[in-house]
This record gives sequence, structure tokens and C-alpha cells, in this order.
Amino acid sequence: MEKEYLIKKWLKDELSEAEAKSFNAMGDSHLYKEIVLEARRFKGDEQFETLSFSKLEKRLKPKAEATNNNWLKLATSIAAVFVIGIAIYSVLNFNSAESFGTDYAQNEVITLPDHSIVNLNELSQIEYNASKWNEKRTLDLTGEAFFDVAKGKRFDVKTDQGIVSVLGTEFNVLSRDSIFKVTCYEGLVAVTYNNETLELPVGTEFTLINGNAKKTNIVVSEPYWIKNMSVFENTSLKNVMFELEKQYKVKVIYTSENNVNFTGAFEHGNLDNALRSITQPLNLTYMTEDNKVILWNAED
Repeated sequence: MEKEYLIKKWLKDELSEAEAKSFNAMGDSHLYKEIVLEARRFKGDEQFETLSFSKLEKRLKPKAEATNNNWLKLATSIAAVFVIGIAIYSVLNFNSAESFGTDYAQNEVITLPDHSIVNLNELSQIEYNASKWNEKRTLDLTGEAFFDVAKGKRFDVKTDQGIVSVLGTEFNVLSRDSIFKVTCYEGLVAVTYNNETLELPVGTEFTLINGNAKKTNIVVSEPYWIKNMSVFENTSLKNVMFELEKQYKVKVIYTSENNVNFTGAFEHGNLDNALRSITQPLNLTYMTEDNKVILWNAED
């Protein structure tokens, strides 16, 4: 089989059993394998044991007895392998994707290669190409995150519903289900959606829900969820309880058929305090049992 053909298939890990035998039978196959190991070690993927001096001396001794012609041949092989090594290292690092995700009631702070900060809210994920970050500051977001972007090149946050672009600022992005919300807390951001682009200066918020877009003013300096609070404005009790279930990993049972709306907030970290904050304004009663919360109207 042609040597170049075998090497290419070996690099792609596509060798058949017969081809693998032919590749291993090549006199310099071990050199290619060593290059891959060195490239991975440089990348930090694996741990390697350093050879002792005695073992190294035994390996080097036969080489000292080589003829000048052998040295020329060896030098040529090393040069060729070095070039292949660079190519292999480039392949290993071409798409060095970094991914971070959070679970229920979990936040995570991520520092990007340019020292930009991402505060990732629960049930969210970001992904970006670390090896090309200095060339293109772009990441994919699912869920919600607060960004404190270091000044520099354009910074893009891509979601299923739109793209948020800045040079350096603080902003929050929520993209979940049919809701797309961008809030600018510092600087200026650009939001692109449905082939339209609008600018959000500090203190403004853009919301796209089920295709309906609106732009409003805000008075807060950072998202409430960073302060471990869930805040609601004229929100159905059903959606409030859904948020409570996510934060505390409980099942809420509401025995009444009346679905009232709630304006207010509850804290994260204390279920009883959270329930009092919700039930007292709505004149509801509650009880907890194992991982269940039962609600009913106080008048019933």
C-alpha cells in the first residue's frame, strides 16, 4: 500500500485491520506515533513518564555507532517528521472547543482567554473556540448569562434567536424557549434578529417573545439572578412556581383552579422564606412534605 495513503488514513483514525498491520510494519511508523504523543503532551491532554538517564543512554547508544550516511538519512527523516508534527499539532488544536454548562439552581463564573467574565445562570451553556479566540471573539449561548467584556475586538454572543455584538461592556442575554431578552448595563450593545439590527444603550432592555419585540428602560445595575433573587412582574403563579421548582428541586401542587398573577420576588437558598414571599401577598397557605410543596387559598 502507498505510504502517504496509510499515513493520511492513520491520522484520521480510519485504518482497517489490514491497513493497520501495513502501517505498523513501516520502518518509521514509531516516529509518527511519537510525534502525536509529543503534540498531545504539549497540548496538555496526557501525562507522560520521563525516561531515566540509563534508559535514555541505552536508546541513544546505537545511534552513536551510525555511519555518516545513516546520520544524513536520520536528519532527513527528522526534518520530515518535524514538518508532519507541526501539521498534526495544528490538526489537534484547529478546533479547540471549550464548553461550560450549568444544572438546576447552579451558577458558574467563567473567565475567557481575553479575561472577559461570563456569569452563567442555571440550565445554561456556552461554547467557544479557544485556539482562535484572539482572532475572533465569538461564543454560542443557550440559556442565560451575564457578560463583563474586556475591551478589544468585536465580541459576539450567538443564540438561536439572535446575535448580540459589543466591543466592551456589561450586558445580560437570555435565550430560552420562545424568549429572547438582552439587557445593557454598561456601554452599548447591538442586537441582530430577524435580519434587523438595533442598538441598546446603557439602561435599556430588548425583549422578543413569540415574535413580538419591544424595547424598555431599566433601573437596576445588574441582573437579579446574580444576587440570588428571582423577580417577577405580573407573572402567572404557574410560571412563578415553575421557577421555584427549578431553584429548590421540589414539586409544587396548587389545589385551586384560580391562577392569579404575582408581582414581587423570592430569594434563593431558603425555601420557607421564598414561599412566604410568594404566598403572603396572594393570601395563600402552604405546607411542605418531603420534596413537595402544597399550596391552597387561605379562604378555602
